[in-house]
Amino acid sequence: MTQTPNLTVIELWTFRDLDTWAGMDIAGFKVEALDGGIGSVDEATTEHGGSYIVVDTGPWIFGKKVMLPAGVIDRVDLQDRRVFVNRTKDEIENAPEFDESRYAGVQYQSELSNYYGEGGTGYRPYAP
Repeated sequence: MTQTPNLTVIELWTFRDLDTWAGMDIAGFKVEALDGGIGSVDEATTEHGGSYIVVDTGPWIFGKKVMLPAGVIDRVDLQDRRVFVNRTKDEIENAPEFDESRYAGVQYQSELSNYYGEGGTGYRPYAP
């Protein structure tokens, strides 16, 4: 029986495959959840232990934005300009509401860690 590793808080906020696209701007890349498209990357950070993407959902959630910790990103396809996340649309839609005024702050990121991290409603173990 194979055990699935759990993400630590640092791993939740760190890209798994950054080496494959380091130095590239992924703004504008389409974002795909496990069950379909959710929008496009509005911005991305690559700070170790504090990385995330902000997704403009367009008409999917009435033009709202969502913030996803880097650890929920499964892979980035440079050729097709797509970012694949290992969460469903419902899991993303039910995450703490994006707040433009505080999204880069520790408190908001802590809320997302509690949601997407182990034991949270949006938690899904990573299965390589």
